[in-house]
Amino acid sequence: MMNTYRVLFFLLFLFSVNTLFSQRKLSGNEKRESTFINANGEIDTLKTSKSTKVILSGDTKYTDYKIFSFHRDTTYIDTTLTINKHYLFNYLRKDNFELFQFHNQGQTYNNLGYRFDDLNRLPDFGFSAKQFPYLDVEDINYYEVPTPTTEITYKTGLQQGQFVDAIFTLNFSRRLNVSLAYKGLRSLGAYRRALVSSGNFRGTFSYRTKENQYEIRGHLTTQDFFHEENGGLTASALQSFIDEDPNFDQRSRLDVNLIDAESQFNSTRFYVEHSYKLLASKDSLSKKDFTNLKVGHVFTSESKSYNFTQPTNTTSIFGDANSTNPSNNDALSAITNNELNLEFNSKYVLGKFKAKVHVTNYSYGYDTILNSTSTINRLKLEGNAISFGGSWNGKIKNFKINADASVTPGSGRLSGNYFKGEAIFSKDSVFDVRGSVLLSSKSPNFNTLLHQSKYDDYNWQNNFSNVNTRDLGFSLQSKWINGSVNFTNIDNYTYFDENSLPQQFANQITYLKVKANREFKFWKLALDNTVMYQNVSSGSSVFRVPEFVTRNTFYYTDDWFKGKPMLVNIGVTFRYFTQYQMNAYNPLLAEFRLQNTEEIGFPTVDFFFNARVRRTRLYLQVDNVTSGFSKKNYFSAPNYPFRDFTVRFGLVWNWFI
Repeated sequence: MMNTYRVLFFLLFLFSVNTLFSQRKLSGNEKRESTFINANGEIDTLKTSKSTKVILSGDTKYTDYKIFSFHRDTTYIDTTLTINKHYLFNYLRKDNFELFQFHNQGQTYNNLGYRFDDLNRLPDFGFSAKQFPYLDVEDINYYEVPTPTTEITYKTGLQQGQFVDAIFTLNFSRRLNVSLAYKGLRSLGAYRRALVSSGNFRGTFSYRTKENQYEIRGHLTTQDFFHEENGGLTASALQSFIDEDPNFDQRSRLDVNLIDAESQFNSTRFYVEHSYKLLASKDSLSKKDFTNLKVGHVFTSESKSYNFTQPTNTTSIFGDANSTNPSNNDALSAITNNELNLEFNSKYVLGKFKAKVHVTNYSYGYDTILNSTSTINRLKLEGNAISFGGSWNGKIKNFKINADASVTPGSGRLSGNYFKGEAIFSKDSVFDVRGSVLLSSKSPNFNTLLHQSKYDDYNWQNNFSNVNTRDLGFSLQSKWINGSVNFTNIDNYTYFDENSLPQQFANQITYLKVKANREFKFWKLALDNTVMYQNVSSGSSVFRVPEFVTRNTFYYTDDWFKGKPMLVNIGVTFRYFTQYQMNAYNPLLAEFRLQNTEEIGFPTVDFFFNARVRRTRLYLQVDNVTSGFSKKNYFSAPNYPFRDFTVRFGLVWNWFI
């Protein structure tokens, strides 16, 4: 209920602010029609009648509405309707081709593929099944807009509830921007004890002085994810589902393993980075810096907590319980990082060099012993570490090189090393070829090293070795085909075994992933195909993926009605992954574990009708169309059926005041 109030309050705030900024009359030199050329080269026009008071200046271009990523890459607010926008219209706001979701949106995802080319420098908190929607530092965007701008994303929930992602940003001047955003979800789900309630608040700011001598940007995030945990269907309920017993067509009648279990994941983060230009030499023609020297500071403070509660031990699914403190079982993590850097940028030496020093303080653990039979003798993992590193970004015509490295000496939990190098060759908009290498050595996630629970079998204290990862990748982006190849080796791979205990694999994991995408177009029809092949030549007993994953979308695109006020996309998406021993979900750990009894792999067919009217995109989706007459073999994990035939709708609405 609290998340619902937050969403309503935030929407009211956005409406009030936009109303405030829209109350102005047109000046004589403002035009009634503003034309944008979007990122795909299509014309995007906002037409207004004579009585309309809210318009964009005729001098405003789409390139004025900028989005800056963490790495300072620039994109633009795009109001077009494409097949890629359809793939992004989900709770994660990402293309989830390599993931398979549970039946209720907001629940966790099972992995159909893995990425190791973008690992973090530091070990993570863990409880990874709850962190698919988590927004890291690299996921926060910053903005620069000439007029107050809002984007509202809405989607209906499953059974009851809704999902809203609202973003508002404005510039107080060309050099000062602020933004507020809130993503809220509440969805009941079709099965018992499947309620999801979550919220992601983001507030950002960025500022630079007139001559760009001083720059600062930062953000504040608070994120919370609440889940009712049902533990999947009981054995008898699972058989009734598979046998298509008509008495259980209403899925809430099926019995589940847990009747009062809940989990809560919370996080707060404050991040700020700023720099001061010590020296600068300007180009006499462009007046831009030709050479400069900057000193910078980056501060990050992030806390996370996770708890699993089950007031009554009415099931033996987790074994015996002996609680010493039932009211407080939170796992707590806090990391503070200060980075000092010195940056030298000059065209004479082909790029930008940055030397860095990180001072990191970390703490993970519990406030007390939770189990009376526990032999754990350490409540927390704590320590400090100093890291040294540097980065280089160079460019020669169409060729770019990016490199980032750091080393953390010592024997503590944060000791290790990191290197990522990337070479890019681009030929205008024709093609882009990339080669990358990543070398990483870091501690496993903290929850594999120390974990407490009132359940006897879920208490451990380990002294694992660093996980060593080597990833070699190649990718091609072109107007003919898009593809990527990644070859990965992992030593000391850490996983949860069939008994939900953390283990390290004694041998090496060897993993190959090949992915290709190609779209064929004819007249108003198109066929978009994405195929992924995976092979684990060493370590397949603990590292499991389907051999093939495919997504094929056949759709029709056309402008409807006189004057072309509406663009529509109508189509069907076929998804399939080959059978494999898909990992099982453990709700107490919020982790996936190995299982050796079931092979899961099946096709799904989804229908969609999408439309764009001015700057509003409308979405109607029908999931798992064939579930009514197909075999009941569709599962997101053992004991967790995927959703049945479901109809949902939503929209994405942009306002430019």
